[in-house]
Amino acid sequence: MKPGIRLSGGSEAPRAIVPKTEAGAPTVVAFGETLVDQFSDRSVLGGAPFNVSCHLAALGARPVLVTRTGKDAAGDLLKQAMDARGLDLRGVQTDPARPTGRVLVTEDADGHHFDILPDQAYDHIHARLARMVGLSVHPALVYFGTLSQRSEESRRALRDLLGTVDTCAFLDINLRDPWVDADTVRWSLARASVVKLNEDELARVGRLLGLDGDTPKARAAVLRSTFDLQQVVVTAGPAGAWALDPAGRLEEVAGTPARQVVDTVGAGDGFAAVIMLGMLRGWSTGEALARADAFARALCGIRGAVPASQAFYEPFRRDWRIETAVNHA
Repeated sequence: MKPGIRLSGGSEAPRAIVPKTEAGAPTVVAFGETLVDQFSDRSVLGGAPFNVSCHLAALGARPVLVTRTGKDAAGDLLKQAMDARGLDLRGVQTDPARPTGRVLVTEDADGHHFDILPDQAYDHIHARLARMVGLSVHPALVYFGTLSQRSEESRRALRDLLGTVDTCAFLDINLRDPWVDADTVRWSLARASVVKLNEDELARVGRLLGLDGDTPKARAAVLRSTFDLQQVVVTAGPAGAWALDPAGRLEEVAGTPARQVVDTVGAGDGFAAVIMLGMLRGWSTGEALARADAFARALCGIRGAVPASQAFYEPFRRDWRIETAVNHA
């Protein structure tokens, strides 16, 4: 039986998944890539684990990012940004030989296209150091994706980390060509308790692993039962989002039009962060879906994956009754 959580849906009273840490906030270990997205006119700090960590910290959780940066200006900038946002730096390793991760981003009528450069610092996360972080923080959740497993060294670090902690693993599927590997996807699903993906990724995972299902919801049901998942969470863009629980029950939230779409990069990371926040705080599945969808749509109205100002989070903290000590500008 996988380490997991009790999930709730509908009107059933939810229960938070783990006890609090000493400082009162649950800890989430986010494993994987930190990098710089290089657009034609700007460079933006990013990587799904970095984005998710920033959101969780601003919304009252305690993220610990396990990653590796280069000994370069970009690595210094990432650490400075983390420190400014109150993020715990103990999981950040420094590689003396390889650069901080970079992604070349181009934009056209079809959206964003990503050229993810090979052999970056985050491909060489040290297993023993990652394991030590897991042992020291006793996380409530471990967040991970598939991109950070493209190299043997970081893949081993993740597996050692997950083997060290007895806790719920949240998988955020991120299929980026040419770094898509069926064995990695299969292992990740087998280790996860909860998986989040969009409908296109769901279809591709179904083809990749030979899963049946004529509709997205049928494919999700096969995915859930095949890998003994506690929850499958699927985003559907303008149509909203939905989730299947262990009994196969469906919870849906209809999409609401975004007032202004400026930039969709990172919206899925924001969605994942709020779903995890709901797990930590014991929200019902319906509440978590609605709040995650609203948060992701708000992110689409700003430039970049992470708001420059903490003021962005204030309406969500107020409406969700979250008290935090975040005071960063």
